[in-house]
Amino acid sequence: MGSVKEYFSNFGSGLKSLIQGLSVTGKEFVTPKITEYYPEDRKTYKWPERFRAILELVYDAEGNHKCIACGTCERVCPNGTITLETKMVDTWDGKKKKKLDKYIYDLGSCTFCNLCVINCPTDALAFSNDFEQAAFTRDYLVKKLNYLPEKPEPAPTPEQIAKAQAEKQAKIEAAMKAKAARDAAAASGASPADAPAAAPATAEDKLAKAIADATAEFKAATTDEEKAKAKEKLQKLVAIRKAKTGK
Repeated sequence: MGSVKEYFSNFGSGLKSLIQGLSVTGKEFVTPKITEYYPEDRKTYKWPERFRAILELVYDAEGNHKCIACGTCERVCPNGTITLETKMVDTWDGKKKKKLDKYIYDLGSCTFCNLCVINCPTDALAFSNDFEQAAFTRDYLVKKLNYLPEKPEPAPTPEQIAKAQAEKQAKIEAAMKAKAARDAAAASGASPADAPAAAPATAEDKLAKAIADATAEFKAATTDEEKAKAKEKLQKLVAIRKAKTGK
């Protein structure tokens, strides 16, 4: 008798479970259908802006990027997705400058953590939401982000050239004065260590140089904001000189 009762009990629970499952399935017969037209609508569909699909080097309208090859993104990447190759170039004033040669990005190992974008000091990186990056080989996922041809260094302005020449001439004159002092000390029998050192720049000389630099900066400014800052700086320096010398 107990086995018969257990049989009908199990049959009833099974039937109940079946009805519950069929009720869920039955609802789908009357639920409004939503059809995705991808990939036919890929040109008109708006993908979420915050979706991270692939890292990009941001270029402006003139084809310039802001990367200074500092290597911050390469250091903060948790799994070595980014590799920077840099080079040293000579600038117009004879100095050395580090520049980006190749920006290599491995999409296949990227975790899309966004640390490279957050820590970039010049905002040179951004994630695109272009998710269609499927490929048949892993080699295709290794990309060079600085794909545009490199532009030459901008030509210096006349103010920059004049400032550099003035600084160079000042160094030459200081060296000549020091040499003359050593020669005079040697002719008088004194040791070179006893020769008087070149007179240090006075406060007035430093102030005059600061005013000259501020004037050159004001002339070289290209935007209203830069001109306003340079003008304010120049006015402060002139006010300090007037307070000290009355001129």
